[in-house]
Amino acid sequence: MKRVFLGIGSNLGKRKNNILEAVERIRELVGPVINSSSIYETEPWGFRSKKYFLNMVIEVETKLKPSGLLGRLLMIESLLGRVREGKKYTSRIIDLDILLYNDKVLESSALVIPHPMIRERKFVLVPLCEIAPDIVHPVMKKTISELLKDCQDKSKIRPHDLTTARP
Repeated sequence: MKRVFLGIGSNLGKRKNNILEAVERIRELVGPVINSSSIYETEPWGFRSKKYFLNMVIEVETKLKPSGLLGRLLMIESLLGRVREGKKYTSRIIDLDILLYNDKVLESSALVIPHPMIRERKFVLVPLCEIAPDIVHPVMKKTISELLKDCQDKSKIRPHDLTTARP
């Protein structure tokens, strides 16, 4: 089994329901969720929108290879109503990202692991640090807590509530 960390975000529709539904689909189609962060409300990153995101990170065990995992996540996004418009940063009903896949480093036209923007995004680092502060980024060679400490992102992030998608 591979240890994978996934980022989940939503800023359209019933954001919390979208995230919780994504977690359930991941349990069914990817593997057991063994840890999950709190849900955080965050400013949009990389574009302007009045609609704030809800974000969280989950840790999953899976037998899937990276390409198979990506395929399942894209399928889950589609099942939950995400329509890809070709824009890099935009509002979305659901967004699922592979953040870390064991200590694997992969660069292809379809997939980059670890996610290349981890160190620049507090909306990823804060929930990831909550559940895996001592994991070492396989490229940066720093722990997640060190990356968070060094992060230059000044966007607002706050706990959404105490209800999470705990396993």
